[in-house]
Amino acid sequence: MIPSTVQRVPQQTAAHVNQQIRRETQQRVASCAKAGGAAIDRRLEELEREWDIERTLEANAATAVLTGVALGATVDRRFYLFPAVVAGFLLQHAIQGWCPPLPLFRRLGFRTAAEIDYERYALKAVRGDFKNLPTSKKAAPAAAEKIVTAMRRS
Repeated sequence: MIPSTVQRVPQQTAAHVNQQIRRETQQRVASCAKAGGAAIDRRLEELEREWDIERTLEANAATAVLTGVALGATVDRRFYLFPAVVAGFLLQHAIQGWCPPLPLFRRLGFRTAAEIDYERYALKAVRGDFKNLPTSKKAAPAAAEKIVTAMRRS
């Protein structure tokens, strides 16, 4: 069975690495909460620039493909096999959520978009962005715009 987009990378990551990523996220949120609004704002700006694991893997694959093509064109035609192998691993990642560089990048702390969003919305909650949002079912349609605005606010 093909895992969901959100779960495929964590499912292919060692449990202790996932736990370390969660622990570090919780520590950053707690630290920013103690430091106050300016620290939260700075951290939210940093999160906007953070590369998630997908972007990192895409850049890594593109670099490997371009290198293989350049070496195939200038050194030896056998280097053309390298981009084909990389493309196969990229397809495997798209389907299963695993490829050879994934364990290394996860150990280096690269997170999924969902993990980054978890920190972003935790910080926004600490800052109070969601405190005045209506919660009743009757108010839900009118509250949708306020909720989206609170989620977008950096």
